[in-house]
Amino acid sequence: MSPLPSEVIASRLESIRAGLPSSARLVAVSKFHPADYVVKAYEAGQRLFGESRVQELVAKWESLHEAYPDIVWHFIGPLQTNKVKYIAPFISMIESVTSERLLREICRQAQRVERTIPILLELHVAQEETKSGFTRSELLELLGAIHAAPEEWRGIELRGLMAMASNVADEQQVEREFAEVRATFDAIRSSDLLLQPESFTELSMGMSGDYQIALSQGSTLVRIGSAIFGERL
Repeated sequence: MSPLPSEVIASRLESIRAGLPSSARLVAVSKFHPADYVVKAYEAGQRLFGESRVQELVAKWESLHEAYPDIVWHFIGPLQTNKVKYIAPFISMIESVTSERLLREICRQAQRVERTIPILLELHVAQEETKSGFTRSELLELLGAIHAAPEEWRGIELRGLMAMASNVADEQQVEREFAEVRATFDAIRSSDLLLQPESFTELSMGMSGDYQIALSQGSTLVRIGSAIFGERL
């Protein structure tokens, strides 16, 4: 497979961004693609990128951060607790927080590097068991624990929710799942569980195949990779 020319990546980015409401931002998912694809997207005006493997993200950050210091990196994939330390110094947001144990490690590593790391809590609504995240009740329980003892959770900023819908052709099912995430998000926002409700504003839903449905349910971050960069090289 031949590398994509800059103008193709730029054209795809322009087309996607033109269809986004002002309330939503594009996370260009560069995982499995080379750093020069990130540069091509950057030159087309993209600043926010998503990666899902720690080793790949660190390698790209190391090769690009001096020349492109305003690139914003979001971590969007499964994150092992023993890998948090590698991205804690520079990550702009961890979208895929799936357990209390992981959240505590992010707090620990954030304090170690004297940072506050914005995070999203991942809500599990998909029908596939391979998808991870909190149930709604687990999410509310965790938020209650954070509210009750905020000193135990220094180093993080709760910014919102992230979710993945089922990988199915049934668009109505996908819409129902995204609507469930939106309802949970709204319920949390209107509850007294948040210490800083004004910061809880992000709803990361939607990928290349379903982001239009996610936008209809209020997504503020759409994670799109293959529609920009094509299949992995």
